[in-house]
Amino acid sequence: METEVSKSRFKAHALEIFRRVEATGEPVIVTDHGQPALIVQKYRKPAGSLHDRLKGSVLRYDAPFDAVDDDSWDALA
Repeated sequence: METEVSKSRFKAHALEIFRRVEATGEPVIVTDHGQPALIVQKYRKPAGSLHDRLKGSVLRYDAPFDAVDDDSWDALA
């Protein structure tokens, strides 16, 4: 399978290349005068919301209900 394609070939066969990338998930590098110019790859949705990604990341929180005094509150400084 072709992993690199020139800009002129890409222009002529873009839809075919898009379908192949979508079906296989393998990216295609588009070249300009033999040098890599851009990459076409399948979009992958980020894994869940920010809340879902952070869920379970706090391993320990010692005193969640203690009041925060003025000396340790950075926003007031």
